[in-house]
Amino acid sequence: MNEHARYMKIVEWSETDQCFVGSCPDLLYGGCHGDDEKAVFAELCELVEEVIELYKQDGKSLPSPTTWEAMSLAMKRP
Repeated sequence: MNEHARYMKIVEWSETDQCFVGSCPDLLYGGCHGDDEKAVFAELCELVEEVIELYKQDGKSLPSPTTWEAMSLAMKRP
C-alpha cells in the first residue's frame, strides 16, 4: 500500500464556492477544488503525495493518519 493511501481524503460539494473541494485534514489545510468530483479527487491524491515528499525532504515525521474508527467515534460524541 502506498503511504498516501493511509490518509483520509475528503471531496465534498461547497455551496459557497459552487464547486467540489478536496481536503486531507491530517496533512494540509485547504486543498484543491474544481467542477469535476473525480478530477478533484485525483488532484487531491497528487497533492497528498507531494506533501508527504515535502515532509520527508524536510526530515519531519509524518502526522498519524486519522482512522475511520476514530472519525466515526468523534462524530458520535454529543
